[in-house]
Amino acid sequence: MTNPQWTDVDRYFTELLAPDDEVLSAALAASTAAGLPEIAVAPNQGKLLHLLARVQGARNILEIGTLGGYSTIWLARALPADGRLITLEYDPAHADVARSNLARAGLDKLVEVRTGPALDSLPRLDAEGAGPFDLVFVDADKVNNPHYVQWALKLSRPGTVIVVDNVVRGGKVATAHPDDPAVTGTREMFDLVAREPRLDATAFQTVGTKGYDGLLVARVVD
Repeated sequence: MTNPQWTDVDRYFTELLAPDDEVLSAALAASTAAGLPEIAVAPNQGKLLHLLARVQGARNILEIGTLGGYSTIWLARALPADGRLITLEYDPAHADVARSNLARAGLDKLVEVRTGPALDSLPRLDAEGAGPFDLVFVDADKVNNPHYVQWALKLSRPGTVIVVDNVVRGGKVATAHPDDPAVTGTREMFDLVAREPRLDATAFQTVGTKGYDGLLVARVVD
């Protein structure tokens, strides 16, 4: 679901407030050339992630779902020189593209790309004592959204911000009995967040170059 006016407004916002640069353009071009799906966050959404990380004063970020590293670059640019970002990517080919994009951006010393199913990588992070993370961005397969949020909470601290992308699913999230596993997983995630006393959350709808979707933003409380 797209609308030319949504795209025009996104372009207007982006040109004024989140202008492209050579590194970000190259990351998108390399991802396209490698055949990755064109599902990276929009530039103004990438800038939102960057600002959230800056406002949070994040020093330790976890990203679940790397793709070509476009959102990773936005997040990593918010880190201090001694910060770190761990990003989890299922597909080894996607991870290779992301590593190349991060190296071109000069961020490879701040960012570690781990390959394999996130639900295998997350327990290892926990065992390593990699947390707590200051910000967690979830943008992977939607079926496992409830599990990803549970792990984000486990790897967090009071004050951690958790952001989940693509939660509106073109409006299908409001369907009581969806036939789409991605919608079912997203609704289960919302149910989990709504009943979890350690999370204070909201969600909002977005329109733009990526169509009709939205984000969930949660804060971990004591």
